[in-house]
Amino acid sequence: MERRVADHLAVEDRIVADPAILAGKPVVRGTRIAVELVLAKLAQDPNLDELFADYPRLTVDDVKACLLYAKDLVARRGARPSPPANGRRRASAA
Repeated sequence: MERRVADHLAVEDRIVADPAILAGKPVVRGTRIAVELVLAKLAQDPNLDELFADYPRLTVDDVKACLLYAKDLVARRGARPSPPANGRRRASAA
């Protein structure tokens, strides 16, 4: 439980949404770097060295906060992948 509170505080301290900045998209506090951008960069290439080279103002804690923010959104919304367009399930990779 204590870890969950610490995670929540990390997100609150580092991720903000202000209508005057990027039309209210969640950003890393003190920057115009959107959480969405950080997640997209990590999805494309999870190399933190390259991410920090491109965005030197980011810190490891900022990246952690972005990931926690996304995790919380998925957990709250119960997000699930869409079924295949043809309605058939794919075989499990396991």
